[in-house]
Amino acid sequence: MRVVLPIAVALLALVLAGCSQTQSRYSQRHDSAPTRLPSDAELQDAIPVQEPPSPQGNADYQVLGQRYQVLDSAAGFVEQGVASWYGNKFHGHLTSNGEYYDMYSMTAAHKHLPLPSYVRVTNLDNDKSVVVRVNDRGPFHPNRVIDLSFAAAYKLDMLDQGTARVQVEAIDFKAPLQATEFYIQLVASSNPDKLQTIAQQLPTAWRSDATTEQNGGLYKLMLGPYPQAKANRHLQQ
Repeated sequence: MRVVLPIAVALLALVLAGCSQTQSRYSQRHDSAPTRLPSDAELQDAIPVQEPPSPQGNADYQVLGQRYQVLDSAAGFVEQGVASWYGNKFHGHLTSNGEYYDMYSMTAAHKHLPLPSYVRVTNLDNDKSVVVRVNDRGPFHPNRVIDLSFAAAYKLDMLDQGTARVQVEAIDFKAPLQATEFYIQLVASSNPDKLQTIAQQLPTAWRSDATTEQNGGLYKLMLGPYPQAKANRHLQQ
């Protein structure tokens, strides 16, 4: 999350000298969840792309008297720890790399990863995972390793608890993301000729997707591989 450095606070105090009160740039004192839940489209993982380092937010820095070193590369980065999330209070405000924070985007804040980076975050309590784009600094709360957007936290099912034990793993651009392949099993038989006959009777659009797999003495006629959404559509037909 965005942090105002001590020198910035001092400058602001000089500008507002003589005033009885100073106003925070945030419209609310404490963070909160929005009233609207993320849509299906907003729950899609961030799509990793190779990007140049942001001109802002990649220098080593100091917050609350502690210095933080920014990694030169995210390659091979893996860590486990506690994740938190941030929402309404910071929505629409600038992130550390100069973008506007959108609590419905799949983004995150990290103390050390270069900006931007892409990481897969897995909730170790329920095995749910999400791919997010790191574009901010934080969290600066003790023992927390990553601050997730509201949408990412919702997808990991951690809103009720507020925090979760997670594993953070950087996306390796040398190896493409492994997409899960889904097959639909139509029938199994010990007679492969029977499966061939059934395959020829399938609708024309399905025949090119038909495949036979042998497992011991049993043969399976399946359709696929498909992305999950397409497999679900076939099952509903």
